[in-house]
Amino acid sequence: MVVNIGGPEDPRRKIIEVLKKHPEGLTIQQISSMIGLSRLTTAKYLHELLGAEIITQRKVGRAKLCYLKQQFLQKVSNEEILEILRKKLAKE
Repeated sequence: MVVNIGGPEDPRRKIIEVLKKHPEGLTIQQISSMIGLSRLTTAKYLHELLGAEIITQRKVGRAKLCYLKQQFLQKVSNEEILEILRKKLAKE
């Protein structure tokens, strides 16, 4: 499967940027409000990032908090993160 990601409007890029700015974690609803997508669409892209092991989720009560994994917080650029995602999605 060929996945074209990396443009400035790519939802995955937006999610990564938001999570970089909020290492304390955000709920799906908070992320969706910040990037301007519905909660369900945001959840779809979060699921892809979870599968690529770029983010983690932790359940707190009824909410799920999303975090960018520590190793990706330290990356110099988003390009490295997106390249890992491209490779993982291409394997599917």
